[in-house]
Amino acid sequence: MQTMEFSAEQIAGLINGRIIGDGKTVITGVSPIENGQQGHLSFVGQSRFSNHIDTTECAVLIVSENLLETRDYKPVIIAVEDAYISFQVLMNLYQEMQGRKTGIEEGSFFHDTAQVGEGVYIGAFTYVSEKAKIGDNTQIFPHVYIGKGVKIGKNCKIDSGARIYDYCIVGDNCVIHSNTVVGGDGFGFQPTADGFKKIPQLGNVIIEDDVEIGSNCSIDRATIGSTIIGKGTKIDNLIQIAHNVKIGQHNVIASQAGIAGSTIIGDWNQIGGQVGIVGHIKIGNQVKIQAQSGVNSSAKDGETLYGSPAINYSDYRRNYVHFRNFTDIVKRINDLENKKSE
Repeated sequence: MQTMEFSAEQIAGLINGRIIGDGKTVITGVSPIENGQQGHLSFVGQSRFSNHIDTTECAVLIVSENLLETRDYKPVIIAVEDAYISFQVLMNLYQEMQGRKTGIEEGSFFHDTAQVGEGVYIGAFTYVSEKAKIGDNTQIFPHVYIGKGVKIGKNCKIDSGARIYDYCIVGDNCVIHSNTVVGGDGFGFQPTADGFKKIPQLGNVIIEDDVEIGSNCSIDRATIGSTIIGKGTKIDNLIQIAHNVKIGQHNVIASQAGIAGSTIIGDWNQIGGQVGIVGHIKIGNQVKIQAQSGVNSSAKDGETLYGSPAINYSDYRRNYVHFRNFTDIVKRINDLENKKSE
């Protein structure tokens, strides 16, 4: 954790909090409430963590008003309407205070025809190809590859080792973490008498504004047209998105999920870890897919799916009760048949 030094008064001023205790108390770091350290700051936003208020070693706590009583507390309390949101605001402000690198570092390659906006940072050993365009205040860290004709918007962050292949487009305010590949070839092969012949992958990937993509993800370019990641979508680490997939706005996709080619996913969906989705189907809006589910047919708006093959979550839970008792049920059936035959 990076070092910091703020008084409770300063923190309360940033998040419009009410102080209970000594406002001059200084914090030098941040800890999770369960493992609070002396001189650190933490937060309590849910009743199930309220017991830590009196046991934590943290010096200052941000606490939701509805969890507080009229009494003395060991740590200094900063009372707010919603501690979780206030803590997020505080961390974002702190990150902004750290400053941003700018300029093109020695050792990077920047093609003469590439264009760069104001306040951009390009780290050492990064390769920026011909006719690439990079928007204002974007930060590209060392060892990144930017392909021919790539367009990256404003206020983006591309972490070390990421690869963005030819003609892909990244919108504004996007984050792409280390070792993710955007625009690799889609998995397209035509079976022939001599084996599988590669189908050229001539499309691109379009990543809309406010998207965050975790590390070690693969987002394949379309065969023709575009693979699309919609505005505000958040993608965890180790995720495969195949060619011509279209993902709508404000989806969250957890680690190790895989989405096969040409599937269309709507808006505001929640896709759990290790979910597999077959190709050429449609997932509606506000669908929840539980972890490790295998989805092999389209899903309507608002459905919750579980299992492999995935079915309605309520049906799965009812069926699972019987499945757990299946051996006993078979034994009872066999016993009844034996008695009938006697």
